[in-house]
Amino acid sequence: MRPNKSFGQNFLIDRSVLAKIVEAAEISATDEILEVGAGTGVLTRELAKNARRVVAVELERDMLALLAETTRTYKNVELLARNLLFVDPVEVFGEVPYKLVANLPYYITAPTFRHFLESANPPRLLVVMVQEEVAERIVAEPGDLSLLAVSIQFYGRPHIIARVPASAFYPAPKVNSAILRVEIKSEAPLTANERDSFFRVVQAGFSERRKQLHNSLTHGLHRKNEDIRAWLTAANIDTSRRAETLSIEEWLRLWKNMPTV
Repeated sequence: MRPNKSFGQNFLIDRSVLAKIVEAAEISATDEILEVGAGTGVLTRELAKNARRVVAVELERDMLALLAETTRTYKNVELLARNLLFVDPVEVFGEVPYKLVANLPYYITAPTFRHFLESANPPRLLVVMVQEEVAERIVAEPGDLSLLAVSIQFYGRPHIIARVPASAFYPAPKVNSAILRVEIKSEAPLTANERDSFFRVVQAGFSERRKQLHNSLTHGLHRKNEDIRAWLTAANIDTSRRAETLSIEEWLRLWKNMPTV
C-alpha cells in the first residue's frame, strides 16, 4: 500500500513511537477511543489491546479495506468510513466520555482541533501527532501566543510528550513531528454562545499581529479607539499590550468586561 499524497499520508513505521502514543493516552479497559485517520491500522491494533472500544475513522477506500483486514481479529474495533470533519462524537459515543488519538495530516491539524473541541461531546483527552513547529506554537507561553494556541489552551492543557524525527515515517516528510497531549478541562469555561462571543474578541485581537491591542481591537471589532482603550483599562490590561502577551485568564477577563454597546 502506497501513501496517498493528496491525503497528506505518511505511515508511522517506528514502533517505539507507537508505544509512546499509547502510553500517553493512558488507556484502560473501560476507555472508548476515537482514532481519526487510522490508515493501515498499526496504531489501531495497539489501542485495541487495552481499550474497551476503538472507533477507527478512515476515508480512503483502499486504505479502509486494508484496515478491515489488519483489525479483523479485534472484536472491539469499529470502522467508520467518513471524513473526520464530519464525524459527530454525539452520534458515535452519545454522552459517553472518550479519548481522541490521531496521527494528523499537517494540513488539517487546526480544523480537527476546532471540530472536536467545539462539539457537544468533546474528548476528555487528545493525543495527536502533529508537525513539531505546530506543537511548539500550541504549547507557547504568553509573549508568544497565537490564535491557535489560545484556541486550544482555552479548552485544555497541552504538553509535548516526545519529538519525532522524520525518519519515523514512510515516506519521510520534510519536517519533524511531535506527540502532543492535551488534557481537557473538566468544565468548559463558557457556554457555547459565550464561547462564540469570546473568540470573536480573540480573533479581532490577533487580526493585526505585532500591533498594540487597542489598534487591532479597534479595527477588528469596528469600534472607536477611545472606547477600546476604556474597555482595556476597565479590564486592568495595559493599552500598549499586544495580543500574543495576554494569558487565557486575561482574555477571559477582557471578554467579561466587554461593553454591551
